[in-house]
Amino acid sequence: MKSKFLITSAIAALIGFTTVPAMANDVFIRQYGFAHSAGGAQTGYKNRIGIHQKGRSNNAVANQKGRRNLVAIGQDGYNNDADVYQRGRRNSAGVGQFGSNHTSILTQDGHGNIAAGVQVGNGCRADVNQAGGGNVAAFVQACP
Repeated sequence: MKSKFLITSAIAALIGFTTVPAMANDVFIRQYGFAHSAGGAQTGYKNRIGIHQKGRSNNAVANQKGRRNLVAIGQDGYNNDADVYQRGRRNSAGVGQFGSNHTSILTQDGHGNIAAGVQVGNGCRADVNQAGGGNVAAFVQACP
């Protein structure tokens, strides 16, 4: 009888810890070098944030308010700064960066907006603002 109770309790606990609500938000962060910072906030449901950062001294911030919004980011070298702000639903961002001393600010307010990115070399700056619905932007820079 005791073993049956223990097994049942263990199964119930396992199910309780592994169940994720359908409204869950996701955050994935990897930072390999040193002196990185990553932050942000999520309000709503089914929002997703990525972020990667590899070299050193990179900064990433992602704020989402709404539902089904997606951010990615990236960054590879050093001293890069990426900020993404999303409000609404089904907005998709991006970024990239790779070299050093880049700044990206992506702001989306509405629904179904798509922004992208990349930047490559050194010292590029991108500032994308989207309001309303169905906007598409893409930027590719290779600053010296």
